[in-house]
Amino acid sequence: MRKDNIEINRSANLLFVFLTKNFKNYDQTYLIDCSRFRKFGRKQKQKQMKTTIIYSSSHGCTEKVVQELSQKLSGEVAIINLRKNPSPSVADSDRVIIGGSIHAGQIQKSVRDFCTANLEALENREIGLFICCMYEPEVAREQIKNAFPEELHQMAKTEAIFGGEFNFEKMNIIERMLVRKIAKVNESVSKIDHNSIDRFATRMEKTYSPFMFLV
Repeated sequence: MRKDNIEINRSANLLFVFLTKNFKNYDQTYLIDCSRFRKFGRKQKQKQMKTTIIYSSSHGCTEKVVQELSQKLSGEVAIINLRKNPSPSVADSDRVIIGGSIHAGQIQKSVRDFCTANLEALENREIGLFICCMYEPEVAREQIKNAFPEELHQMAKTEAIFGGEFNFEKMNIIERMLVRKIAKVNESVSKIDHNSIDRFATRMEKTYSPFMFLV
């Protein structure tokens, strides 16, 4: 490798470390994995990304938004339901999107267990995180914060809240009783945020160059 390319590699990696340490809470969309940049100064053919969406759904809302999201992403997209495959591999994935729904203030245990067990495997991949919930925005932001390990929040390229649903037909008697009592809702209602899904997909598709910060 030419000397000038080596120096550019070193500068890009130093820049990435600086950004992650100083701007981690500013806008996670702009965090860059500089390890993905190769052979600086040469025009590279764009690689088709492989995305794996890993989720768990209790009453079908998360499954709906996953299907919608998958149609908005380029490249190969694999969808894995943790209820059917609790220990999926992400070894051949460039991007991994993880999500679930909030019930009684908690995301599904299968989602929590997957995240905890795969932190190391997720380190060198583009990460997206989302939840489905019916809480008001301020509470929902706290829910997504608590739904995933802090390490994943630090890795995430973007995060989103996709709204939610109350589906009385798929709830058991106790669930329906709790929804009526706590949420004051007596029938099925859908508040999926399709605009949020669009914005999330757009941010996941964006590619950032380290040189944009050097102007």
